Amino acid sequence: MTTLADAEMGGTATPRFDRLGVVIAIAAGTGLRLFDALPTMGAVAVAAALVAALVAAMASRRPLFRLALGALALAALALGAGAAGAHLTPTDNPYARIAPASGFWLGLFATAMLMTDAMVRLKLGPLGRLVALVITAALVAALLASGAWSHLSLIAEYRNRADVFWREAESHLLLAAGSLAAAAIIGLPLGVLAYQVRAVRDPLINILNIIQTIPSMALFGILIAPLGWVAAHVPGAHAIGIRGIGMAPAFVALFLYSLLPMMANTVVGLSGVSRAVVDAARGMGLTGRQRLMQVEIPLALPVILAGIRIVLVQNIGLATVAALIGGGGFGVFLFQGLGQTATDLILLGALPPVALAFAAAVLLDAVIEISARGKA
Repeated sequence: MTTLADAEMGGTATPRFDRLGVVIAIAAGTGLRLFDALPTMGAVAVAAALVAALVAAMASRRPLFRLALGALALAALALGAGAAGAHLTPTDNPYARIAPASGFWLGLFATAMLMTDAMVRLKLGPLGRLVALVITAALVAALLASGAWSHLSLIAEYRNRADVFWREAESHLLLAAGSLAAAAIIGLPLGVLAYQVRAVRDPLINILNIIQTIPSMALFGILIAPLGWVAAHVPGAHAIGIRGIGMAPAFVALFLYSLLPMMANTVVGLSGVSRAVVDAARGMGLTGRQRLMQVEIPLALPVILAGIRIVLVQNIGLATVAALIGGGGFGVFLFQGLGQTATDLILLGALPPVALAFAAAVLLDAVIEISARGKA
């Protein structure tokens, strides 16, 4: 654990402060060992759980046993961090901050890897993975709602910004999911067109490849001028939120980045449909439109969904950068934290997108696998 308390002042000199304001610096915390951060019995319990997980990782090949001990170690780390926060927080200093240090995060990563390996060995099906995701989300929600982490600085940062946090969460989801929906509306028909008319396939893919190679910040900057012109000269554009900076250029950039995987996966999926199946549908008297809608698209659906998965996970991450041009989202906290050298504020902006991207990947992977089984 790391602690930040009042700095000790040496010598007899009287400190002088600028009368125009006070510059607040984030001081480095003091690292504490496990047995210094927790009461003896609590430290012993956490150490025992970690040792048991380590032994299971090295000696046992039984996935259920590895999963159980990994979950035990993860719970011990989480509860131990909360207990350390309560144990170390001084009652007479409301400004003191307690935060998990590198040992906690390394232990968290190691136990999470152990549990992931165990679940892979169990060969969970799509429904099993969805159940595991729901259970994990419920346990994390219960941990946060219980107040066990209330003394940690990460939760203190959240409490101070709760209203802003949920507003930026809404902006982040709107950017990621809205640009995905727009890309699906445009990209899927473009993919069908590129599949059916080979002459337009290569030009479309080349244009979208060029867009894909532009760095995100550069693309945001490129879009500021044209969108600013639209906002100034097109009646009603400013009223619906189109501006040179803010959410509009971020939304358009994410939409443009989404088109290539959406269109390319549609082309690949349709091209992978067996010609024998298409010929059989033609022999049954189905028109070209009927073959496309009733045979080819349903059979290509797993590959098309894989493109949607790529886009959603990509957009959840890229939406973080939108904060640099006033687009909102969790990046607001991330970049504020970087500017202030405030680790907990950085985590407040970084952890939610990571969790959202992971959950979206697990969910869509399950949907893809279920749809593929239905076509097998």
